[in-house]
Amino acid sequence: MLKRFKDKKVDRDWLNTNFPCMMACPAHTNAGRYVALIAEGRFEEAYKFARDPNPLASICGRVCAHPCETACRRGDIDRPIAIRALKRFLTERHGPESKHPVDINAGRGQNKLPYKVAVVGGGPVGLSAAHDLALMGYSVTIFEAAPVAGGMLYLGIPEYRLPRDVVEAQVREILATGDITLKLNQAAGRDFMISGLRHQGFDAVLIAVGAHRSRDLTIPGVELDGVYKGIDFLLNVNLGYKFTIGKKVIVIGGGNVAMDVARSAAREVVRQHVAGVEDLEPSLESISAVATKEMVDVSLSALRLGAQEVHLVCLEKREEMPAALEEIEEAETEGIVMHPGLGPKRMIGKDGKVVALETLDTKWVFDQNKRFNPAFYEGSETQLECDTIIMAVGQAPNLDFLKSEDGVELSPRGLIAVNPQSLMTSASGIFGGGDCVFGPRMIIDSVADGKRAAVGIDEFLRGRKHPEPIVEVEVFKRHSMPLDLLDLVRPAIPMLPLERRTGVTEVEVGYDEHSAMEEAQRCLHCWVNTVFEGVPEDGSMCILCGGCVDVCPENCLSLVSLDRIQFEPETVQQIREHQELFGVELDEVAADELGIVTGSAMLKDETRCIRCGLCAARCPVGTITMESYNLVSAEATGLISIEAIDGPLRPKAPVTAGGPR
Repeated sequence: MLKRFKDKKVDRDWLNTNFPCMMACPAHTNAGRYVALIAEGRFEEAYKFARDPNPLASICGRVCAHPCETACRRGDIDRPIAIRALKRFLTERHGPESKHPVDINAGRGQNKLPYKVAVVGGGPVGLSAAHDLALMGYSVTIFEAAPVAGGMLYLGIPEYRLPRDVVEAQVREILATGDITLKLNQAAGRDFMISGLRHQGFDAVLIAVGAHRSRDLTIPGVELDGVYKGIDFLLNVNLGYKFTIGKKVIVIGGGNVAMDVARSAAREVVRQHVAGVEDLEPSLESISAVATKEMVDVSLSALRLGAQEVHLVCLEKREEMPAALEEIEEAETEGIVMHPGLGPKRMIGKDGKVVALETLDTKWVFDQNKRFNPAFYEGSETQLECDTIIMAVGQAPNLDFLKSEDGVELSPRGLIAVNPQSLMTSASGIFGGGDCVFGPRMIIDSVADGKRAAVGIDEFLRGRKHPEPIVEVEVFKRHSMPLDLLDLVRPAIPMLPLERRTGVTEVEVGYDEHSAMEEAQRCLHCWVNTVFEGVPEDGSMCILCGGCVDVCPENCLSLVSLDRIQFEPETVQQIREHQELFGVELDEVAADELGIVTGSAMLKDETRCIRCGLCAARCPVGTITMESYNLVSAEATGLISIEAIDGPLRPKAPVTAGGPR
C-alpha cells in the first residue's frame, strides 16, 4: 500500500546519495529496482528497468565492469549484490538473444523528423546514439569500417566472454528501433570524408571510432618475428583470421585484455599443434581498467589458441594490478603464470625470431606526483624464455582521417576535443564520443556517451533543452525487509568447469531462477528511506519517546540533547538563507537560535540504515514514514521537472525531529 506524490520536494543531492548503484552507473540504470523485482519473481518487469536506459543491456550483463557493484552499500556489510550477473539473468529470459524477447520500444517511436544524422563507428557509442536518435524520430546512418558491427564488442572481446550471437542479436534489436541504416566496410578517410558527409545532406555527424590502434613499447627487439600487438592479436582472432602462435607465450601488460589474450592463445595452439571544446584529461582509473581488461583478454585468448605456457609480465605488484580481482583469479585458475613487479627491458632474438624477454624489477610505477613514471632497480635483470610475445600495453585512436577542412580540433594527447556537456566538437554540428574523445574507458561509459551525444545532437538540431527527470515519491503504508536479510550469503556465479573451457565456449554459466531470486533478496533497497516528517494537524509530531532508537538493529538512530550538537558557521548561514526549507527538521527554530535553545533532537546515520522499516512500525504517533524515490522521464510523462518549478529543494539529511522541548 502506498501513496504517490509528484509534487513532493526532495533535494537531488541527498537523493543521489540514496541511489549509490544508479549514480555509479554512467547510464544511470536503476539497478536496485530491477534487483528488487527479481526477488519478487517479476522478471519481465525487471527486464524493462534494466533495458530501458541501456540499449546494450544484454552485452553489459556479460562483460560490464559493473561500477554499480563497487558502489553497492551491501558491500560495506559483506559482499555487494551481483548486479551484472542478475542483469544477465534477465536478458537471457527477455533480451533479444532469448526465446521470449520483450520489445520495450514498442509504441515509443515519435513522428519522423526532417533531419539526417551520420554516425561514424558502429561500436557501443555509435549503436547507443543511433538507438536513442531513432526513438526521437531521426534518420540515422551508421558507417562502420569493419565487416561486422559492434566495434570492440565484436572485434576485441573474446567470444568465450561475449558470445557473438549475443552481439548480433543486440545489434539487430537496435537497427529495428527506427530509421537506422548500417553500412559496413565503410572507413572514414578511405571510403568517405567527414566533410563529404555534410555535403551528402547529413545535418549532424557523430564521430565514434573508438581506439583500435595498439600502443607500442619502445624497447629493443619489438621488430622481431613472434612479437605482436595486443589489439591486433585480438582483431585477428575474433575475425577468424589465421594466426600462428608459439607454445610458450609472454603477455606484457597489467590489464584485463592481456589476460584474455593469454587465455585465447592457448586454444589456438591446440588447434594448430594437435578481437566549448576542451582538452579532456583521460581518467587514469579508466585507462588502467581498460588496460587491465586488455591484458586479461590477451592472456586468456592465448591459452585458448593453444599455448602450452602463458606468462604475464606487468609493472605492478600483485596487489597493485589494476585488473579486477576476479579477472586475475580466473586467469590464474586457467593456468596463467603471473610475474608481477617486472618491467620489460628488451626482447632477445635469435636468427630474427624472439626467444626471450629480459626484465627489470620495478621500484615504483607512479612517482610522488602520482604520474605514471616507472623506475627500476639496476642490476636486477632476469630473462624469461619464450617463442611469442604479445604487448597489451594500451590502446589509442586512429584519427588520420580528420583533415583541416573538417575543423575538428585535437588535443595534445591526440584525442578529439569536445564540449563536455553536449559532446560537440569545435566544428558546428560535428560531435564526438567514446574512446576517441576520452581515452580508453568501460563499455558502460561508451553507452552513456552515445546517449549524451544523442541528446546533444537533438538539442543542436531542434534548439530545445531536455528537462531533468521528475522525482516521483511513494509513501508506503507498511514496509518490511526479510528478517534474515543480514544473514543471506551471496551465491557464487556458476562457471564452466576448467576441463570444459576450450575454444569459444562461454566460461560463465550464470544464475538460474532460484539463485537469482536468492541473491536479489540481499538488496538493501537504497531507494527507500525513513523520513521523519510529522504533521501537527494529524497529531503525528515526534514525542521523543525513543522507541525508534530502541528498535533499530543497526544503531543508526540517536536521541541526543541539542547541547551535544555543534553547528558550524557555514551550516547556520545556509539555514539562515533558506530557513523555509528546514521547517520540518528544525520545527520553527530560527538559525540564530541554534546552539542557544535547549531541547533534544533525533539524528540518523544514513550510511548505516538497512531500510528494515522497524522504526516506522514502532513509532506510536506515525512521525516516521518509509518513502520510495524514483526518477521518471519528464518527456515520457509530458510533465516538466519539479526542479524547474520550485528551484532549490528542501534537504532531508541529516534528519532531526522533535525540536526544542
